[in-house]
Amino acid sequence: MPGHTENEVTIDAPLDLVWDVTNDLDHWPQLFSEYASVEVMEREGNRTVFRLTMYPDENGRVWSWVSERVADRSALTVTARRVETGPFQYMNIRWEYEETPRGVRMRWTQDFAMKPDAPVDDEWMTANINRNSPIQMDLIRNKIEQRARLGRDSKDATATAPAV
Repeated sequence: MPGHTENEVTIDAPLDLVWDVTNDLDHWPQLFSEYASVEVMEREGNRTVFRLTMYPDENGRVWSWVSERVADRSALTVTARRVETGPFQYMNIRWEYEETPRGVRMRWTQDFAMKPDAPVDDEWMTANINRNSPIQMDLIRNKIEQRARLGRDSKDATATAPAV
């Protein structure tokens, strides 16, 4: 059965800051703890095609893939899909942002299926995503909230945030 995950975090910061920082792909290696590098391959309007490369896993393997991401600022949503699917049959991701009295709720929804010959199955990947997403979301929340407290410009929010 295909995998489906939903994870969310509320960030006590202005919407513009949350949106700008989380959609600044060039700085994702400073925002996420799992990405070693990002290479933007194509930008056209709100659509970006990019390669993400992770740090080596416990076996020394480096995972890398190409994704396409479309940001819709007016709808406060981002849709993404893997172009190079690797072990996935497909991977679709939706980011939603919502202003609340406590801050900006950021929700990630991932729908995917693993290939039959993948090293893990849908159930394993679902558990892995549900284990890792809250870790990454906490890091993002902490970095953005610190920037909001410092009142710095959102463009360098990730560049000067504390390393994790």
